Amino acid sequence: MKIKSFKYFILIATSVFAISCSKFDKLVKSSDYELKYKKAKEYYDKGNYLNAMTLYEELIPVYKGTERAEEIYYYYAYCNYNMGDYGLAAYHFKMYTRNFPKSPHTEECAFLNANCYYLNSPKYTLDQEDTKTAVFEFQEFVNTYQESYRLDSCNKIMDELRGKLEKKAYEITKQYYFIEDWKASIAESGNFLKDFQNSSRCEEIHFINLRSNYLLSKNSIEKKKEERLDNTIESYLKFIDLYPQSKRLGDADDIYTICKKLKDELNNSQKNGL
Repeated sequence: MKIKSFKYFILIATSVFAISCSKFDKLVKSSDYELKYKKAKEYYDKGNYLNAMTLYEELIPVYKGTERAEEIYYYYAYCNYNMGDYGLAAYHFKMYTRNFPKSPHTEECAFLNANCYYLNSPKYTLDQEDTKTAVFEFQEFVNTYQESYRLDSCNKIMDELRGKLEKKAYEITKQYYFIEDWKASIAESGNFLKDFQNSSRCEEIHFINLRSNYLLSKNSIEKKKEERLDNTIESYLKFIDLYPQSKRLGDADDIYTICKKLKDELNNSQKNGL
C-alpha cells in the first residue's frame, strides 16, 4: 500500500512539474511584457531565481531608458548573486552603480560588487586574483562612502583578505628560500617587506633577505660578486637597525664579518691585478 502511495505521489509531482514548465515556456514565448514583468517578481519572491533571471534578462532591453529599467536590473543582478554566480553578479552590480549612480540602491550594489569577489576568494594556496580585486573594491567603497554603516564590515573583511595575501606571500618566499633559489627569494622577500610592512613576520623575512643575498653573493661570478656583497651589507645594516635585539643578531653579524672579509679580498685582488 505504501509503495502504491509513493508511486501516486511521484506521478502527481511529475505532472505538476510538467504543467509548471509548460506554463513557464508559454510565458517566455509570450510577447506580453507586462505579464513577464509581474511574473518575474513573483518568481523572485518565491526564490525561483532561475526563472526570474530568464524573464529579467529579456526585459532589460525592452524597458531600457524607462522608469522600470533600474528595478529590473537590480533584481537581475541579485538573481545571479542568489544563485551563487558571484563572478557575473559582481559585473552586474558594478554596472548598476555606473548606470544608476543616483539610485538609493547604488551604495548597496557597490558593496555587493566587492563582496562577490570576497565570496569568490579561494584558500590562500590558490591563485589570489579575486582576493586582490576584493581588497581593491572594498577600498574603493570605503573611499567613496565614508559615512556608510558598512565601513566596519569592509575593514574587517579587508583585514581577513590581507591576512590571506600575507600568508600566501610568506609561503612563496619561504618556498624559494628552502629550494635555494636565492634570486627569487630576494625578490619575493623584498615584495613581502614592501607590501606587509606591519607584519609580525617581517623580522624573519628580513633575515631571509639578508641570508639569501649573502648566499647569492658567495656563489657569484667575479664580475657580480662586489655588487652582491654590497647588497648583502646593505641588507645587514637595515636588519640590525630594525631589530637590534633580534635572536638572529649573532648569525647576522657572522654574515657581515664574512662579507667584509670577502670584499677586502676582492679589493686586494683587483689592486694586485692592476
